[in-house]
Amino acid sequence: MKNLAKIVFLVIVLTNMSLFSQKSQRDLDNYRNPDKRGINVFEAPKDTVLSKFDGVYVRMGGASALQFQSLSHSNSGVVPLKEIGGNFNLATANLDMDVVLGKGLRMHLRTYLSSRHHPEPYVKGGYIQIDNLDFIKEGFMENFMKHATVKIGHMENNYGDAHFRRSDNAQALFNPFVGNLIMDAFTTEVGAEFYYRKNGFISMVGISNGKLNQDVANPDTGGASFLAKFGYDKQINDDFRFRLTGSLYNTGRVRTSYLYSADRAGSRYYLVLEPETATPAANFRSGRYNPGLTNQIRAIMINPFVRYKGWEFFGTYENATGKNAAEADNRTATQWALESIYRFGKDENLYIGARYNTVDSEERNGDNIEISRFNLSGGWFLTKNMLLKMEYVSQKHSGYNAASIFDGGKFDGFMLETVISF
Repeated sequence: MKNLAKIVFLVIVLTNMSLFSQKSQRDLDNYRNPDKRGINVFEAPKDTVLSKFDGVYVRMGGASALQFQSLSHSNSGVVPLKEIGGNFNLATANLDMDVVLGKGLRMHLRTYLSSRHHPEPYVKGGYIQIDNLDFIKEGFMENFMKHATVKIGHMENNYGDAHFRRSDNAQALFNPFVGNLIMDAFTTEVGAEFYYRKNGFISMVGISNGKLNQDVANPDTGGASFLAKFGYDKQINDDFRFRLTGSLYNTGRVRTSYLYSADRAGSRYYLVLEPETATPAANFRSGRYNPGLTNQIRAIMINPFVRYKGWEFFGTYENATGKNAAEADNRTATQWALESIYRFGKDENLYIGARYNTVDSEERNGDNIEISRFNLSGGWFLTKNMLLKMEYVSQKHSGYNAASIFDGGKFDGFMLETVISF
Protein backbone atom coordinates (compact mmCIF):
# COMPACT_ATOMS: atom_id res chain seq x y z
CA MET A 1 0.00 0.00 0.00
CA LYS A 2 2.89 2.38 0.70
CA ASN A 3 4.25 1.85 -2.81
CA LEU A 4 0.81 2.40 -4.34
CA ALA A 5 0.42 5.62 -2.38
CA LYS A 6 3.78 6.87 -3.70
CA ILE A 7 2.76 6.08 -7.28
CA VAL A 8 -0.58 7.91 -6.91
CA PHE A 9 1.21 10.91 -5.37
CA LEU A 10 3.70 11.04 -8.25
CA VAL A 11 0.93 10.91 -10.86
CA ILE A 12 -0.95 13.77 -9.15
CA VAL A 13 2.18 15.93 -8.98
CA LEU A 14 3.15 15.33 -12.60
CA THR A 15 -0.30 15.87 -14.07
CA ASN A 16 -0.66 19.22 -12.28
CA MET A 17 2.80 20.64 -12.68
CA SER A 18 3.28 23.57 -15.05
CA LEU A 19 5.64 22.93 -17.94
CA PHE A 20 8.75 24.99 -18.44
CA SER A 21 8.61 27.86 -20.88
CA GLN A 22 10.83 27.57 -23.91
CA LYS A 23 11.77 29.95 -26.69
CA SER A 24 10.49 28.51 -29.94
CA GLN A 25 13.10 26.71 -32.01
CA ARG A 26 12.99 26.15 -35.72
CA ASP A 27 12.86 22.64 -37.15
CA LEU A 28 16.14 21.41 -38.59
CA ASP A 29 16.64 19.69 -41.93
CA ASN A 30 17.16 15.92 -41.93
CA TYR A 31 16.49 15.75 -38.21
CA ARG A 32 14.62 13.38 -35.91
CA ASN A 33 12.61 15.59 -33.58
CA PRO A 34 13.18 14.73 -29.90
CA ASP A 35 9.48 15.02 -29.03
CA LYS A 36 6.40 12.95 -29.93
CA ARG A 37 6.97 13.67 -33.64
CA GLY A 38 10.10 11.48 -33.49
CA ILE A 39 8.18 8.30 -32.64
CA ASN A 40 8.58 5.59 -35.29
CA VAL A 41 11.29 7.62 -37.01
CA PHE A 42 14.37 5.48 -37.57
CA GLU A 43 17.24 7.04 -39.50
CA ALA A 44 16.95 10.83 -39.64
CA PRO A 45 14.67 11.59 -42.61
CA LYS A 46 16.19 12.68 -45.89
CA ASP A 47 14.62 15.98 -47.00
CA THR A 48 14.83 16.68 -50.71
CA VAL A 49 14.49 20.46 -50.25
CA LEU A 50 17.07 22.00 -47.91
CA SER A 51 16.69 25.30 -46.13
CA LYS A 52 18.75 28.27 -47.21
CA PHE A 53 21.83 28.65 -45.03
CA ASP A 54 21.82 32.04 -43.34
CA GLY A 55 24.53 31.54 -40.75
CA VAL A 56 25.46 29.14 -37.98
CA TYR A 57 22.43 28.10 -35.92
CA VAL A 58 22.61 26.29 -32.57
CA ARG A 59 19.70 24.25 -31.23
CA MET A 60 19.92 23.35 -27.55
CA GLY A 61 17.71 20.57 -26.23
CA GLY A 62 17.68 17.79 -23.70
CA ALA A 63 15.74 15.23 -21.75
CA SER A 64 15.09 14.12 -18.20
CA ALA A 65 13.65 10.88 -16.85
CA LEU A 66 12.64 9.58 -13.44
CA GLN A 67 11.36 6.14 -12.44
CA PHE A 68 9.56 4.72 -9.44
CA GLN A 69 10.52 1.06 -9.12
CA SER A 70 8.56 -1.63 -7.31
CA LEU A 71 10.23 -4.94 -8.20
CA SER A 72 10.94 -8.13 -6.28
CA HIS A 73 13.47 -10.82 -7.18
CA SER A 74 14.48 -14.34 -6.14
CA ASN A 75 16.77 -17.21 -7.14
CA SER A 76 17.59 -20.74 -5.93
CA GLY A 77 19.06 -19.28 -2.75
CA VAL A 78 22.61 -20.62 -3.13
CA VAL A 79 23.94 -17.13 -3.88
CA PRO A 80 22.30 -14.43 -1.69
CA LEU A 81 20.67 -11.48 -3.46
CA LYS A 82 20.72 -7.79 -2.70
CA GLU A 83 17.67 -6.73 -0.72
CA ILE A 84 15.59 -4.26 -2.74
CA GLY A 85 12.29 -2.45 -2.20
CA GLY A 86 10.01 0.15 -3.75
CA ASN A 87 11.40 3.65 -4.25
CA PHE A 88 12.64 6.18 -6.79
CA ASN A 89 15.74 5.65 -8.93
CA LEU A 90 18.34 8.31 -9.63
CA ALA A 91 16.94 10.92 -12.01
CA THR A 92 18.80 10.99 -15.33
CA ALA A 93 19.36 13.89 -17.73
CA ASN A 94 20.72 14.53 -21.23
CA LEU A 95 21.94 17.69 -22.93
CA ASP A 96 21.78 17.83 -26.74
CA MET A 97 23.44 20.33 -29.05
CA ASP A 98 22.69 20.42 -32.77
CA VAL A 99 24.57 22.98 -34.86
CA VAL A 100 23.77 23.91 -38.46
CA LEU A 101 27.18 24.62 -40.04
CA GLY A 102 26.08 24.97 -43.66
CA LYS A 103 23.43 23.96 -46.13
CA GLY A 104 22.82 20.28 -45.40
CA LEU A 105 25.73 20.22 -42.93
CA ARG A 106 25.00 19.61 -39.25
CA MET A 107 26.80 18.57 -36.08
CA HIS A 108 25.16 16.63 -33.23
CA LEU A 109 26.53 16.23 -29.70
CA ARG A 110 24.90 14.43 -26.75
CA THR A 111 26.12 14.72 -23.17
CA TYR A 112 24.81 12.61 -20.30
CA LEU A 113 24.45 15.09 -17.44
CA SER A 114 23.53 12.32 -15.03
CA SER A 115 23.25 8.56 -15.53
CA ARG A 116 23.12 5.41 -13.45
CA HIS A 117 26.77 4.55 -14.03
CA HIS A 118 28.13 8.11 -14.03
CA PRO A 119 26.38 10.63 -11.75
CA GLU A 120 28.76 13.25 -13.20
CA PRO A 121 28.41 14.61 -16.79
CA TYR A 122 30.25 12.96 -19.66
CA VAL A 123 29.99 13.00 -23.44
CA LYS A 124 28.14 10.09 -25.05
CA GLY A 125 29.29 10.99 -28.56
CA GLY A 126 28.70 13.13 -31.59
CA TYR A 127 28.93 13.28 -35.36
CA ILE A 128 28.88 15.41 -38.47
CA GLN A 129 25.99 14.71 -40.84
CA ILE A 130 26.48 15.67 -44.50
CA ASP A 131 23.47 15.88 -46.83
CA ASN A 132 24.82 18.47 -49.25
CA LEU A 133 28.26 19.32 -50.66
CA ASP A 134 27.85 23.03 -51.34
CA PHE A 135 30.59 23.69 -48.79
CA ILE A 136 33.00 22.18 -51.36
CA LYS A 137 31.45 23.89 -54.40
CA GLU A 138 27.94 25.14 -54.99
CA GLY A 139 25.92 22.45 -56.74
CA PHE A 140 28.66 19.84 -56.37
CA MET A 141 27.12 16.33 -56.91
CA GLU A 142 23.73 17.90 -56.24
CA ASN A 143 21.57 15.20 -57.84
CA PHE A 144 23.48 12.38 -56.11
CA MET A 145 23.30 14.04 -52.70
CA LYS A 146 19.50 14.27 -52.94
CA HIS A 147 19.56 10.59 -51.95
CA ALA A 148 22.89 10.26 -50.11
CA THR A 149 23.95 10.99 -46.53
CA VAL A 150 27.33 10.68 -44.81
CA LYS A 151 27.85 10.53 -41.04
CA ILE A 152 31.31 10.77 -39.47
CA GLY A 153 32.19 10.83 -35.78
CA HIS A 154 32.44 9.00 -32.45
CA MET A 155 28.81 8.03 -32.54
CA GLU A 156 26.03 5.54 -31.91
CA ASN A 157 26.55 3.04 -34.71
CA ASN A 158 23.55 2.11 -36.86
CA TYR A 159 23.33 -1.63 -36.25
CA GLY A 160 19.72 -2.85 -36.38
CA ASP A 161 16.51 -0.88 -35.89
CA ALA A 162 15.95 -1.71 -32.20
CA HIS A 163 18.39 1.00 -31.08
CA PHE A 164 16.05 3.66 -32.52
CA ARG A 165 13.30 2.55 -30.08
CA ARG A 166 15.45 2.05 -26.99
CA SER A 167 15.86 4.43 -24.06
CA ASP A 168 19.12 6.37 -24.38
CA ASN A 169 19.70 7.39 -20.77
CA ALA A 170 17.12 10.19 -20.24
CA GLN A 171 15.82 10.14 -23.83
CA ALA A 172 13.13 7.53 -23.19
CA LEU A 173 10.25 9.14 -25.05
CA PHE A 174 10.60 6.92 -28.15
CA ASN A 175 10.49 3.71 -26.08
CA PRO A 176 6.91 2.54 -25.40
CA PHE A 177 8.28 0.42 -22.53
CA VAL A 178 10.51 1.25 -19.56
CA GLY A 179 13.30 -1.25 -20.20
CA ASN A 180 15.31 -2.04 -23.32
CA LEU A 181 15.84 -5.51 -24.80
CA ILE A 182 17.54 -8.25 -22.75
CA MET A 183 20.47 -8.40 -25.17
CA ASP A 184 20.78 -4.66 -25.73
CA ALA A 185 22.83 -4.00 -28.88
CA PHE A 186 24.29 -0.51 -28.59
CA THR A 187 27.79 0.85 -29.04
CA THR A 188 29.59 4.12 -29.79
CA GLU A 189 32.69 3.80 -31.97
CA VAL A 190 34.70 6.15 -34.18
CA GLY A 191 33.76 5.62 -37.79
CA ALA A 192 31.80 6.66 -40.84
CA GLU A 193 28.51 5.56 -42.39
CA PHE A 194 27.33 6.13 -45.95
CA TYR A 195 23.59 6.04 -46.77
CA TYR A 196 21.72 5.96 -50.05
CA ARG A 197 17.92 6.09 -49.97
CA LYS A 198 15.57 6.18 -52.96
CA ASN A 199 11.97 5.12 -53.61
CA GLY A 200 11.68 3.56 -50.16
CA PHE A 201 14.84 1.46 -50.44
CA ILE A 202 17.52 1.93 -47.78
CA SER A 203 21.18 1.00 -48.01
CA MET A 204 23.97 1.77 -45.57
CA VAL A 205 27.59 0.67 -45.29
CA GLY A 206 29.92 1.75 -42.55
CA ILE A 207 33.23 1.10 -40.86
CA SER A 208 34.47 1.87 -37.36
CA ASN A 209 37.64 1.24 -35.38
CA GLY A 210 35.83 -1.24 -33.11
CA LYS A 211 36.78 0.65 -29.94
CA LEU A 212 34.49 2.15 -27.31
CA ASN A 213 37.28 3.89 -25.38
CA GLN A 214 39.70 5.68 -27.69
CA ASP A 215 43.47 5.63 -27.14
CA VAL A 216 46.72 4.93 -29.02
CA ALA A 217 48.03 2.28 -26.60
CA ASN A 218 48.30 -1.43 -27.51
CA PRO A 219 48.49 -0.83 -31.29
CA ASP A 220 48.83 -4.55 -32.05
CA THR A 221 45.41 -5.30 -30.57
CA GLY A 222 43.47 -2.92 -32.81
CA GLY A 223 40.88 -3.92 -35.35
CA ALA A 224 37.91 -2.68 -37.31
CA SER A 225 34.19 -3.27 -37.43
CA PHE A 226 32.12 -3.42 -40.60
CA LEU A 227 28.47 -2.40 -40.59
CA ALA A 228 25.77 -2.71 -43.21
CA LYS A 229 22.02 -2.25 -43.41
CA PHE A 230 19.64 -2.87 -46.29
CA GLY A 231 15.88 -2.56 -46.30
CA TYR A 232 12.66 -1.01 -47.49
CA ASP A 233 10.46 1.59 -45.76
CA LYS A 234 7.29 2.85 -47.45
CA GLN A 235 4.15 4.67 -46.41
CA ILE A 236 1.86 2.65 -48.67
CA ASN A 237 -1.17 4.88 -48.03
CA ASP A 238 -2.48 7.16 -45.28
CA ASP A 239 -3.25 4.18 -43.02
CA PHE A 240 -0.54 1.64 -43.79
CA ARG A 241 3.26 1.73 -43.45
CA PHE A 242 5.68 -1.14 -43.97
CA ARG A 243 9.38 -1.36 -43.13
CA LEU A 244 11.77 -4.30 -43.20
CA THR A 245 15.55 -4.11 -42.64
CA GLY A 246 18.46 -6.47 -42.20
CA SER A 247 21.67 -5.36 -40.49
CA LEU A 248 25.20 -6.70 -40.02
CA TYR A 249 27.91 -5.90 -37.48
CA ASN A 250 31.15 -7.82 -38.00
CA THR A 251 34.60 -7.62 -36.47
CA GLY A 252 37.37 -10.13 -37.07
CA ARG A 253 39.55 -9.12 -34.14
CA VAL A 254 39.39 -6.31 -31.60
CA ARG A 255 40.86 -5.91 -28.14
CA THR A 256 37.36 -5.75 -26.62
CA SER A 257 33.99 -5.73 -28.35
CA TYR A 258 31.37 -3.77 -26.43
CA LEU A 259 28.38 -4.37 -28.70
CA TYR A 260 26.28 -5.73 -25.81
CA SER A 261 27.90 -3.85 -22.93
CA ALA A 262 28.62 -0.33 -24.21
CA ASP A 263 25.61 1.38 -22.64
CA ARG A 264 27.27 3.06 -19.67
CA ALA A 265 23.99 4.81 -18.84
CA GLY A 266 22.75 1.54 -17.35
CA SER A 267 19.55 -0.48 -17.38
CA ARG A 268 16.21 0.60 -15.94
CA TYR A 269 15.76 -2.39 -13.59
CA TYR A 270 17.96 -1.36 -10.69
CA LEU A 271 19.78 -4.07 -8.66
CA VAL A 272 17.63 -7.02 -9.80
CA LEU A 273 19.44 -10.39 -9.42
CA GLU A 274 22.56 -8.72 -8.08
CA PRO A 275 24.73 -9.84 -5.13
CA GLU A 276 24.54 -8.34 -1.64
CA THR A 277 27.58 -6.13 -2.32
CA ALA A 278 26.06 -4.55 -5.46
CA THR A 279 25.61 -0.81 -5.95
CA PRO A 280 23.52 0.93 -8.65
CA ALA A 281 26.61 2.46 -10.28
CA ALA A 282 28.93 -0.56 -10.17
CA ASN A 283 26.25 -3.09 -11.17
CA PHE A 284 24.61 -0.91 -13.78
CA ARG A 285 23.57 -3.62 -16.28
CA SER A 286 21.00 -5.34 -14.05
CA GLY A 287 18.47 -7.43 -15.97
CA ARG A 288 20.46 -7.47 -19.21
CA TYR A 289 22.51 -10.22 -20.81
CA ASN A 290 25.95 -9.93 -22.42
CA PRO A 291 27.05 -13.12 -24.29
CA GLY A 292 30.71 -12.20 -23.76
CA LEU A 293 31.83 -12.42 -27.40
CA THR A 294 34.55 -9.98 -26.51
CA ASN A 295 37.19 -10.29 -29.23
CA GLN A 296 35.48 -11.61 -32.35
CA ILE A 297 31.84 -11.20 -33.31
CA ARG A 298 29.45 -11.40 -36.24
CA ALA A 299 25.95 -10.23 -35.45
CA ILE A 300 22.90 -9.94 -37.69
CA MET A 301 19.57 -8.34 -36.87
CA ILE A 302 16.31 -8.43 -38.84
CA ASN A 303 13.55 -5.95 -37.95
CA PRO A 304 10.04 -5.86 -39.44
CA PHE A 305 7.83 -2.87 -38.67
CA VAL A 306 4.16 -2.57 -39.64
CA ARG A 307 1.77 0.23 -38.77
CA TYR A 308 -1.93 0.23 -39.66
CA LYS A 309 -3.91 3.20 -38.38
CA GLY A 310 -3.29 3.18 -34.60
CA TRP A 311 -1.80 -0.32 -34.38
CA GLU A 312 1.90 -1.08 -34.84
CA PHE A 313 4.08 -4.16 -34.72
CA PHE A 314 7.86 -4.21 -34.30
CA GLY A 315 9.93 -7.38 -34.31
CA THR A 316 13.55 -8.29 -33.67
CA TYR A 317 15.46 -11.40 -34.66
CA GLU A 318 19.14 -11.35 -33.71
CA ASN A 319 21.91 -13.90 -34.03
CA ALA A 320 25.39 -13.21 -32.66
CA THR A 321 28.32 -15.61 -33.15
CA GLY A 322 31.87 -15.16 -31.88
CA LYS A 323 34.25 -15.84 -29.05
CA ASN A 324 36.70 -14.63 -26.50
CA ALA A 325 40.35 -14.67 -27.64
CA ALA A 326 41.09 -17.57 -25.25
CA GLU A 327 38.33 -19.76 -26.70
CA ALA A 328 38.93 -22.27 -29.49
CA ASP A 329 35.37 -22.42 -30.83
CA ASN A 330 32.66 -19.90 -31.57
CA ARG A 331 29.55 -19.61 -29.45
CA THR A 332 26.11 -18.36 -30.48
CA ALA A 333 23.42 -16.24 -28.84
CA THR A 334 19.98 -15.79 -30.38
CA GLN A 335 17.36 -13.20 -29.46
CA TRP A 336 13.70 -12.76 -30.40
CA ALA A 337 11.45 -9.85 -29.48
CA LEU A 338 7.84 -9.17 -30.53
CA GLU A 339 6.13 -5.85 -29.74
CA SER A 340 2.51 -4.86 -30.32
CA ILE A 341 1.41 -1.28 -29.61
CA TYR A 342 -1.97 0.38 -30.02
CA ARG A 343 -2.13 4.19 -29.98
CA PHE A 344 -5.45 5.97 -29.50
CA GLY A 345 -7.12 9.08 -28.13
CA LYS A 346 -6.77 12.67 -29.27
CA ASP A 347 -3.70 12.86 -31.54
CA GLU A 348 -2.86 9.32 -30.32
CA ASN A 349 -1.79 10.68 -26.95
CA LEU A 350 -2.54 7.31 -25.26
CA TYR A 351 -1.18 3.84 -25.92
CA ILE A 352 -1.11 0.30 -24.58
CA GLY A 353 1.43 -2.34 -25.55
CA ALA A 354 2.94 -5.74 -24.89
CA ARG A 355 6.35 -7.23 -25.61
CA TYR A 356 7.76 -10.75 -25.37
CA ASN A 357 11.55 -11.09 -25.45
CA THR A 358 13.70 -14.26 -25.25
CA VAL A 359 17.43 -15.03 -25.41
CA ASP A 360 19.02 -18.46 -25.90
CA SER A 361 22.79 -18.58 -25.53
CA GLU A 362 25.80 -20.84 -25.11
CA GLU A 363 27.84 -19.76 -22.11
CA ARG A 364 31.62 -19.98 -22.00
CA ASN A 365 31.39 -22.47 -19.10
CA GLY A 366 29.19 -24.81 -21.17
CA ASP A 367 25.79 -23.78 -19.81
CA ASN A 368 22.99 -23.45 -22.35
CA ILE A 369 20.88 -20.71 -20.85
CA GLU A 370 17.52 -19.14 -21.62
CA ILE A 371 16.11 -15.82 -20.48
CA SER A 372 12.52 -14.75 -21.12
CA ARG A 373 10.81 -11.45 -20.37
CA PHE A 374 7.23 -10.25 -20.68
CA ASN A 375 6.29 -6.55 -20.58
CA LEU A 376 2.87 -4.95 -20.43
CA SER A 377 2.89 -1.18 -20.80
CA GLY A 378 0.66 1.87 -21.04
CA GLY A 379 1.49 5.51 -21.70
CA TRP A 380 0.00 8.99 -21.74
CA PHE A 381 1.47 11.97 -23.60
CA LEU A 382 0.48 14.94 -21.47
CA THR A 383 2.04 17.15 -24.16
CA LYS A 384 4.20 16.33 -27.17
CA ASN A 385 7.23 16.80 -24.88
CA MET A 386 6.05 14.92 -21.79
CA LEU A 387 5.24 11.24 -21.36
CA LEU A 388 4.03 9.26 -18.37
CA LYS A 389 4.25 5.47 -18.71
CA MET A 390 3.65 2.48 -16.47
CA GLU A 391 4.94 -1.05 -17.03
CA TYR A 392 4.57 -4.53 -15.60
CA VAL A 393 7.64 -6.70 -16.17
CA SER A 394 8.36 -10.38 -15.49
CA GLN A 395 11.71 -11.99 -16.31
CA LYS A 396 12.88 -15.61 -15.77
CA HIS A 397 16.25 -17.35 -16.11
CA SER A 398 16.88 -21.06 -16.70
CA GLY A 399 19.76 -23.37 -17.63
CA TYR A 400 22.32 -21.83 -15.27
CA ASN A 401 24.45 -24.05 -13.03
CA ALA A 402 23.79 -24.23 -9.30
CA ALA A 403 26.71 -21.91 -8.45
CA SER A 404 25.32 -19.06 -10.55
CA ILE A 405 23.42 -16.16 -9.05
CA PHE A 406 20.97 -16.59 -11.95
CA ASP A 407 20.11 -20.21 -11.09
CA GLY A 408 16.32 -20.15 -10.73
CA GLY A 409 16.51 -16.36 -11.05
CA LYS A 410 13.44 -14.25 -11.69
CA PHE A 411 12.08 -10.78 -11.00
CA ASP A 412 8.76 -9.06 -11.54
CA GLY A 413 6.77 -6.03 -10.55
CA PHE A 414 5.84 -2.53 -11.69
CA MET A 415 7.75 0.46 -13.02
CA LEU A 416 6.49 4.02 -13.42
CA GLU A 417 8.49 6.45 -15.55
CA THR A 418 8.14 10.10 -16.49
CA VAL A 419 10.02 11.57 -19.45
CA ILE A 420 10.46 15.14 -20.64
CA SER A 421 12.22 15.65 -23.99
CA PHE A 422 12.61 18.81 -26.01
